Amino acid sequence: MVLSVSDVRAIVTKVCARPDVLDACRRGDLGMVIAVLGRHGVTQGRISGLTGIPQGRLSEYKTGTRKPQASTTYRDFADGLDMPPAARTALGLDPEQSGSPLVGRKTPVAPPLDAGLAYPDTPLEAAGTLTLLWGSDLGDAVPWGEPEPQAWNDASLRWLIDPGHQSGGNLAGGVRIGMNDVERFRATADMFAQLDDRFGGGHARGALIHYLSTDAERLLRGRYTDSTGRALFSAVAEATLLAAWMSYDSMPGSALAQKYFIQALSLAQAGGDRLLGAGVLDAMSHQATYLGRFGEAASLARAANTGAHRVATPTLTSHHHAMEARALARMGDAKGCDRALAEAVREFERRRPDNDPAWFQYFNESEFSAEFGHCLRDLGRATEAAQYANRSVGAVNDATFQRSDFFAMMVLADAHADAGEIGQACGVALGALTAGEQIRSARCVNYLREFHQRLTAAGKSNAIADFSEQAADSRLWRIATRSGTGLAAA
Repeated sequence: MVLSVSDVRAIVTKVCARPDVLDACRRGDLGMVIAVLGRHGVTQGRISGLTGIPQGRLSEYKTGTRKPQASTTYRDFADGLDMPPAARTALGLDPEQSGSPLVGRKTPVAPPLDAGLAYPDTPLEAAGTLTLLWGSDLGDAVPWGEPEPQAWNDASLRWLIDPGHQSGGNLAGGVRIGMNDVERFRATADMFAQLDDRFGGGHARGALIHYLSTDAERLLRGRYTDSTGRALFSAVAEATLLAAWMSYDSMPGSALAQKYFIQALSLAQAGGDRLLGAGVLDAMSHQATYLGRFGEAASLARAANTGAHRVATPTLTSHHHAMEARALARMGDAKGCDRALAEAVREFERRRPDNDPAWFQYFNESEFSAEFGHCLRDLGRATEAAQYANRSVGAVNDATFQRSDFFAMMVLADAHADAGEIGQACGVALGALTAGEQIRSARCVNYLREFHQRLTAAGKSNAIADFSEQAADSRLWRIATRSGTGLAAA
């Protein structure tokens, strides 16, 4: 359950009326105040979001390893939590608030850069962190920082050894939540997933975050039984995973997607959904490979496989091996990649699609062939890469997974270019540009950038000149070839 603003204010007022808390304030012992608030459900993540003080620093205050030094820290703490006059006076502050409190502000407050990178200890903490991220995400020009490799490692380790959290049902506050509410939430999130598959993460990402910041927060703040709580945590985890994918697709160099992935992993565990947790690690591996962190990517894929080996379907296990293969191919580890691909084939041949979770039923023969195409292209096996990519492109029969189809076509174009078949490469790429005109995806733009590099290396030819003339009308191609090295949103 996520505490509302009024809930937080009520708890702070009650806690700050205690003599022992007032004594702690007189001693400047914020750690004791943080501990008491925590026992009443106000997590460090929530306090951090309201005060602007990094969660790691709050933890140090609580454990006594650090004491606040600057008077501004006390003021930020008191203002952010809207502490009553007696507590402010005990802290040595003016009893009247010196500025507009963070509690109740309509304008989102930029969170600390490390907000969301830590694996939450409880689902309550995850929900509080997500509330902070959603609100800040909807604001303008929030600095999210760059992905932190250690955060992937820490989250995967915590998930592997975490026995799971209790849902903590029947908590006070909010409306009663039932399974019908959870199913309605799932159905709405599914609609956003369809939009993402077809038009890319840049199309409806903002609308999804707005929906989560309203309906998901309302549901998490409600009252529910343990069984409904587990279903709710799993549903919100799946929707948060989608938010992570859409953020990664539209802003791949930002840490925002990584933060959503980590919070989704914790909520999946809280919901007892081990398969979904493995799916989150699988997605983290995909992001790590894209960002050039190949060692971390391979480890994440192996962690997903290890953590879910007793419950994963063959299709899921096959994809875990495929993600490991992707990372190893980028590293140039041909032997390791071939081994992982062989394992992927063995598992894929055993699959029964009806047994796969609904969120993973997209992984079919076409997607499987596309994974091989990616790996073989990166290993420099152009002819084999073209064969697999061509199978993937040939299996396309609708526009449901338009972005995935675009990726497969560009891998095929790359393979033809690597084989010296420039005319065929340009023809396939033009088809991809036509098919992808509706897509808004920074990852699609980057595939085009890599293809452009291949054409540049190939030198001048009539085929390339003709392609350049026709591609000039494409929005995606113009973005990919304009000056600058940053990944632009399409």
